[in-house]
Amino acid sequence: MAKVITFGVQKGGVGKTLTSGITAFLLAQRGYKVLAVDMDSQGNLTQFISGSDDLYDFQEQTVLEAIKEGDARPYIKAMDDHLHLLPADDFLATIAQYLFREYSGNPSLALDSALSSVKDFYDYIIIDTPPALSEQTINALGASTHVVIMFETSKFCYSAIPRFLDTIEAAKSKINPDLQIAGILRTLADAKRTDSKAMIELIEEEYSELVFDTVIHRRATTGRLPVYGLWENKEANQAFSYHKKFLRELIGRVGKPEKV
Repeated sequence: MAKVITFGVQKGGVGKTLTSGITAFLLAQRGYKVLAVDMDSQGNLTQFISGSDDLYDFQEQTVLEAIKEGDARPYIKAMDDHLHLLPADDFLATIAQYLFREYSGNPSLALDSALSSVKDFYDYIIIDTPPALSEQTINALGASTHVVIMFETSKFCYSAIPRFLDTIEAAKSKINPDLQIAGILRTLADAKRTDSKAMIELIEEEYSELVFDTVIHRRATTGRLPVYGLWENKEANQAFSYHKKFLRELIGRVGKPEKV
């Protein structure tokens, strides 16, 4: 069964898409079978992994259709032998209307139902979520074995952490008792700013049992990845350096997938 890992917090600009995309890519580079699932109607993970800026390329072939059909298999796109993508586009914003007006099952477990047909095929399933709490986020948590809480080193994101922890606890108690917190990942840290350093230390003091040791610092080469792509990028070694350290920690915490 796949390890299903959601990256989330109800705050934009924290590096969810970049981190989830790089994580999926690096896992695939290690030889694991990986499915990246885009649960954000902005479709940025879709653009990042596919290399296509035109979401119309995926119209009516997205995670929304997979949820409606109850089966992800017809809508998965192979990027290479190991990395596959379940894309999203703007129409994913209509998911709440569908779930509460037409869906016959538990609306919080619709994604889990759609992924049930492929969980035995993949080693890891990585889910990117939108910047606000929504049915997309709740469905991601409902389908996951683990969640990585994203923490951009700022005051607003600091305030969002306890609220997201409450959301995770509610998801555990009501829809997914097996959900576990993989940890809090400190991202977009700026070594030149004292407030960023203070937030790095503060979150570690308050959540010492949860934070990853790795801190993802701002780096120009990482920021350019959406421009130059994940494959055949001459800056890749430098761009991935922090994320490779995080990946080792992540695998250590969630474990390697069990082979059926």
